[in-house]
Amino acid sequence: MYTIEITLRGTPLSLSVQRKESEDADALYAQVVSALETQSPRLMQLTCDRQPEKKVGILVSEITAVQISDKSTGSTARSPGFFGV
Repeated sequence: MYTIEITLRGTPLSLSVQRKESEDADALYAQVVSALETQSPRLMQLTCDRQPEKKVGILVSEITAVQISDKSTGSTARSPGFFGV
């Protein structure tokens, strides 16, 4: 299972959705990055493979970061990311 985490401006917690396949996770990552570069579409709607009822709408102008992590590599106490605590 792959997790795509999106960080929003002024929000300490990230939003996350999951994809079962690496190709699907990479495609969603590319879609978010493309939206950031063009600021289009204005609103991005995402769903989650693990919890199909989970849906989120995000204003693209509020996204500050996006990252992919592989949750199948084992459990860690810290969440994935680039920031050290």
